[in-house]
Amino acid sequence: MASSVPLTGVILVDCAKANVASGLAKACDRCGYGDDIAAFQAALKSACDEMNVDIQEFAELPADAPIKHDLGTEAS
Repeated sequence: MASSVPLTGVILVDCAKANVASGLAKACDRCGYGDDIAAFQAALKSACDEMNVDIQEFAELPADAPIKHDLGTEAS
């Protein structure tokens, strides 16, 4: 379910992690940023920086592309 307001901080990072397998656009929407991917990415980077979380798992995700998880399976 999409958030009605843009998430921030640890809640944003948790939401993004939970939705990253669905693609960038879907994660952006579910975290309350609608289709404003630039704002979502900026807020996510800021939240990760504040928490000393490695943003690499999000940084290389192309829009709506499936990603491979550590278990070697592909999600879409």
